[in-house]
Amino acid sequence: MNMHETLTLLILKPHMDKQITAIAQRTLEIEAAAITGLQKFIDTPFIEAVKAIYATEGRLVVSGIGKSAIIAQKMVATCNSTGTPALFLHAADAIHGDSGMINKQDLVLIISKSGESPEIKNLVQLVTGFGNAIIAMVGNTESYLASHAKWVINTTVDKEACAHNLAPTSSTTAQMAMGDAIAMCLMELKKIKASDFAKFHPGGNLGKRLTLTAGQMAQVNPKPSVIASTPLKEVILVISKNRLGAAVVVDENEKVLGIITDGDIRRMLENHSSIQDLTAATIFHAGPISIAPDALAIEALALMEQKDISQLIVAKDNSFVGMIHIHDLMKEGIL
Repeated sequence: MNMHETLTLLILKPHMDKQITAIAQRTLEIEAAAITGLQKFIDTPFIEAVKAIYATEGRLVVSGIGKSAIIAQKMVATCNSTGTPALFLHAADAIHGDSGMINKQDLVLIISKSGESPEIKNLVQLVTGFGNAIIAMVGNTESYLASHAKWVINTTVDKEACAHNLAPTSSTTAQMAMGDAIAMCLMELKKIKASDFAKFHPGGNLGKRLTLTAGQMAQVNPKPSVIASTPLKEVILVISKNRLGAAVVVDENEKVLGIITDGDIRRMLENHSSIQDLTAATIFHAGPISIAPDALAIEALALMEQKDISQLIVAKDNSFVGMIHIHDLMKEGIL
């Protein structure tokens, strides 16, 4: 960038900042209004379509063309991850053999703004010929697609966010939101629980949040423990050696009696000039907070945040199992 271009940009910058802000805010306002406007379309056809998907013994095949095809892919991904078997079929590929994926018991949901494109008309003829029922998610309820569908889900929008009212923006936002509404209805009707959801998301941070337990995390950590009569000097060594910032005080049967944190050690040193005669019993906190080993790691995080603590004892029937630290949760991507 030369000096002239730099000066021009500096002169225009305040004006450009205001323009960019105004365009972005206008876009969000228009698209938000489009989603809000969908509420009046949660009507009898919508309800009947959801009930049909819920009751089918087949799968939900979702199709579209152009931007609507991308929305269809997203809807399929959401349905599959929330307990509704679904397949994506690109409308343009349907006439070249991909329509063979449609089974007799499947329902076919076709997404389109106009409902009039040649690819959509061809797909409608194919599906009708197969004898499968069609659900139309369409912005034109008088269209070819709508007239050949058993159920019509209306996604009409007043206008696109595009300044020329051309680029699919509000319409695709509406399609995505309505697809989510369908998927969430099905998820709750099927009573999909967090444990079921976890089966579909075993990998990544989401999988860990749904499956990783406090006991599994504690297994990889040391088990810093002392008994009540342990000299304080030794307690300090145990805390330092195990790098969890605390030591658990247990009895002869490994039952949890209390906890000593590095903060307790610092406060003790401020109040005592000598630690020679002090033991763990002198400063431990009785009845410490703990969590069961089969509790989810995300539950451990919530408890630690609620109690404002950095380490948490894992115990089963008050027997010491191990300890987890807030840094463990950060490392695993839970926090």
